Amino acid sequence: MKFTLDDSFGFILNRTNTKLKNELSQRFKEYNVTPEQWAVLNRLWEQDGITPKELSESIFKDKPNTNRILEKLQMKELIVRKPHPVDKRAYQIFLTERGWALREQLIPIVIQLLEELTEGIEEHKVIEMKILLNQIYKNIN
Repeated sequence: MKFTLDDSFGFILNRTNTKLKNELSQRFKEYNVTPEQWAVLNRLWEQDGITPKELSESIFKDKPNTNRILEKLQMKELIVRKPHPVDKRAYQIFLTERGWALREQLIPIVIQLLEELTEGIEEHKVIEMKILLNQIYKNIN
């Protein structure tokens, strides 16, 4: 049986993901935001006031990692935690003004990066690639 790591789908995806995260880290450096923090901020821009559990599920991180990210964002005064109005054991996460302000700064950076990443690739192929990657993700489960 022949197997070449460089032809392995998982290896190619991991290599690409690593390089993408490194590039995003560099571009976000002046804003003191990591790619992991970006994911949390992005989800909160979509739906402010969700619980850590909901957030954890939506960014595909375990709860301890999500909580560490939230602690750092809270120290940076980008989020606040407030008691949940119904579930007394839980709390909700809300963006601060500073957290909302980052949206206008970070989204253009990501859009620019995505344009650079897909340069020379026809739009329908980019769409097809997203569909294929989502199908592969579903197939794993």
